[in-house]
Amino acid sequence: MQASTSRIESYFCKLNGTPISTNQSMNRLAYTEDERRAHHTFSELAVSLGMTVQTDAVGNTIARLKGSDDTQPVVAIGSHLDTVRNGGQFDGTAGVVAGLEVVALFNEHRIQPHHPIELIAFVSEESSRFGVATLGSKAMIGEFPIDKMSTLTDQDGVSLAEALRRCKLNPEVVEKACRSKTDIKSFFELHIEQGPELESLDVPVGIVNGIAAPTRLKLTFQGQANHTGTTSMMRRKDALVAASEMILFVEDAAKLEAINKTVATVGICEVTPASMNVIPGEVTLYVDIRSTSMVSKQRVHQQIRKKAYVIEQYRGVTCEIDVLSKEIPIVIERHIQERLQSACEEIDINYENMPSGAGHDAMNMAKLWPTGMIFVPCKNGVSHDPTEYSTVEQIAAGTNVLITAIRREASR
Repeated sequence: MQASTSRIESYFCKLNGTPISTNQSMNRLAYTEDERRAHHTFSELAVSLGMTVQTDAVGNTIARLKGSDDTQPVVAIGSHLDTVRNGGQFDGTAGVVAGLEVVALFNEHRIQPHHPIELIAFVSEESSRFGVATLGSKAMIGEFPIDKMSTLTDQDGVSLAEALRRCKLNPEVVEKACRSKTDIKSFFELHIEQGPELESLDVPVGIVNGIAAPTRLKLTFQGQANHTGTTSMMRRKDALVAASEMILFVEDAAKLEAINKTVATVGICEVTPASMNVIPGEVTLYVDIRSTSMVSKQRVHQQIRKKAYVIEQYRGVTCEIDVLSKEIPIVIERHIQERLQSACEEIDINYENMPSGAGHDAMNMAKLWPTGMIFVPCKNGVSHDPTEYSTVEQIAAGTNVLITAIRREASR
């Protein structure tokens, strides 16, 4: 069975509402009319493929293809349809498109799987609107932030609870989206890599062996604000200079862990009072450390703490460190990796075993069910940008691996 590039292109055009382009901005934020419209289109496409469709309590759209023994746990395929602000056409959508093509291939070749197949279009995978990622898959495993629905707000002050209500969803029953461990046999997600490795290696498919998880820190440097013209250089307690040393150190600490594919980033720097003629008295840094190795992440974290102490001593500032989150990386179960590797070998396609530096719905699903991820290349490794681009042929190659694996996984 070979995926149809023309069908894949058609699915993209319908879900995105525009032809595939190398530079096309998408703004399909979570729980907006644009996102719901894409879910409605997905439902129509699934029904046209002979599937039944339902929407769960948080807005995930779940399409089901009957199995020859429909009492068996489902083999699920999924990804998301929301985007970041000014995002691209492929992030998330490629996985939904691949799932539709898998079902189209089953129909085309008149194959009824033994296990039922589900295609899941998750809601609100991106954190762009409410600051919390993967809400749809969190709900499915019982980790939806129910206690924060009224306090999580977007830039217009709309709460998550209100956004649900505007989509005709009841925030008081979101727990009904939680699935039983026995509902699902396994879960698979195809995604663009969001990095340059596959393209640079000229390898068509990545088999994910682990998903990195972040440790996020808030570092507050307290110095002394003072007049820039009347305070000598020797008497200054410049919080920004101190914080700048830490910014450079974070990069160095992560480089020492490069063998573990660990990365660290200072993404936000808040300066107070932020005036040209006032020495900065307070600076807050937000640090994101990611790795598939918890031990490696912890080493970077500890090195940052040691460096903060050193800076305090000779700069005359204080540094308070708060741990905002400390998530556990996901290791993909070996037998699922082998299922995907065998699929590549069966259809004679090269692959690379690799970690995922970004989070995905798959990382939540993997907490309850055996989970696999397939990466396909994206141009220059760019994502979350209008220039995000993968060719239809690249997505078809990944889909061929997916259908081969799903056919085996859904058999007796």
